Amino acid sequence: MSLTSQNAAQARPSASEEVDLDELCINTIRTLAMDAVQKANSGHPGTPMALAPVAYALWQQFLRYDPKEPAWPNRDRFVLSNGHASMLLYALLHLAGVKAKDGPAVSLDDIKLFRQLDSKCPGHPEYGMTVGVETTTGPLGQGCGNSVGMAIASRWLAEHFNRPGFAIFDYDVYTLCGDGDMMEGISSEAASLAGHLRLGNLCWIYDNNHITIEGHTDLAFGDDVGARFRAYGWHVEHVKDANDIASLDKAFAAFCSRTDAPTMIIVDSHIGFGAPHKQDTAAAHGEPLGADEIRLAKRNYGWPEEAQFLVPEGVRKHFDKGIGQRGAKHRQDWTKLMAAYRVEHPTEARQLDQMMAGEVPVGWDADLPKFAADPKGVASRDSSGKVMNAFAPHYPAFVGGSADLAPSTKTRLTFDGAGDLEPGTLGGRNMHFGIREHAMGAVVNGMVLSGVRASGSSFLIFSDYMKPTIRLAALMDLPAIHVFTHDSIGLGEDGPTHQSIEQLCGLRAIPRLVTLRPGDANEVVEAWRVIVGLKHQPACLVLSRQALPTLDRSRYAPAAGVARGAYVLADAKPGSSTR
Repeated sequence: MSLTSQNAAQARPSASEEVDLDELCINTIRTLAMDAVQKANSGHPGTPMALAPVAYALWQQFLRYDPKEPAWPNRDRFVLSNGHASMLLYALLHLAGVKAKDGPAVSLDDIKLFRQLDSKCPGHPEYGMTVGVETTTGPLGQGCGNSVGMAIASRWLAEHFNRPGFAIFDYDVYTLCGDGDMMEGISSEAASLAGHLRLGNLCWIYDNNHITIEGHTDLAFGDDVGARFRAYGWHVEHVKDANDIASLDKAFAAFCSRTDAPTMIIVDSHIGFGAPHKQDTAAAHGEPLGADEIRLAKRNYGWPEEAQFLVPEGVRKHFDKGIGQRGAKHRQDWTKLMAAYRVEHPTEARQLDQMMAGEVPVGWDADLPKFAADPKGVASRDSSGKVMNAFAPHYPAFVGGSADLAPSTKTRLTFDGAGDLEPGTLGGRNMHFGIREHAMGAVVNGMVLSGVRASGSSFLIFSDYMKPTIRLAALMDLPAIHVFTHDSIGLGEDGPTHQSIEQLCGLRAIPRLVTLRPGDANEVVEAWRVIVGLKHQPACLVLSRQALPTLDRSRYAPAAGVARGAYVLADAKPGSSTR
């Protein structure tokens, strides 16, 4: 099927023309988005109107996803990095019949409450709020970074759990992104890393509509995106008409046929497609179209002009015949494979179940060190490195990493078999993020969302590069881990550019984030005990470069008090003054 990409006003179907079911489904997505934004009097209708054919083609023909079991571990991931287009995702979740435990993930009534308090359809997709939302997006570029982490996790899980005849993990990751994502630096960092790692299971779909809030992208953006991504080592496909389903199918099939590098599909689209006065304008981007414009757009689609939140007969059934039945078959085949795997590889199966449940192995802390009292002491970054290498061999889901600073942050895992996560060996336990702190935070979030307990590290001063990703981890209740060293002015001769002053206060101000700054080596042990045990909160461990005296715990309270957040080290002597 191919729809014209000319102004829809020039392409009205005649009354006698048979309505194509694909086109009917696509226009249902478009009109639900228009109606929801209009009712909320807030939102972004233009991108869902432009990308409805793209998302439909992907979900209906390629996405390996079972709407009845939306959390099965080997499902393909769909990330909406341009999260302002959230109605595109909510419409798909509704029409595909995605199920939550208590009913539909998104009902038509939920869509009518778009952008309202406590709605399952918030303004930007929120992980944990709506079943089927793989990650919280909205701050542009973050979903791109998360998707790289998800793709890495797929390959990492495959390295650890796949066996001959048992491809337990081979899922792909698809990400919709827009001009704003391409402009944000985090996407460049993430794309560079993905190209370096040759993540052939990653596909970004770039909505090249040339419009942002202020107007045409010519105002501020002139990149040759295709050339840029080829330079990153990606394959690049170009679909010149977002409504050309055949060309979209060809591009998706090309991605599916390759495993050697990630794929960027550039799709030329028309924001607000079908709206006669607002198509291809900034007015279609971030505000309701208005009742009159909606009626005219619906007329151009051959849609009942006064109908609101209409899902025509046959649309849900058509989705069920496509992604519903195809996705169920993929999931059922995987379930049978997993049952046989449990018989052939019971130890690995138990470990996998534990990982997917977010559980920590019994005995993970059996070899944690104890540090003797020492007035000279040890830098907390050094004691932390010893602690990490004591528990990591007993905690297979844990992956360490650094933004090119492991020798300084002391986060390298050195036990036998730890290995490096790099091209060709994506099962290593040491992740090299390169000098990409912002992407590191987003990649760690994507890996944790996929069941891998990933961590990153850098200097505390560079946590400023990562605040958006740390904040999103807190919003999503993800147990992501970040180790920040060089925590004070006592960091050597680097000077004020590297001296952290306000960074600690900034981290502690983030709701739901656990920030621990241990005062000696035994507090480091207990801090790690707290952090590893977290299931629904991210943590930042803040460590020193300079030596800290190791306190005599026969004189002072046990370091286990760290678990309370604060504790009395020693009571003041009676009659002593605090002044």
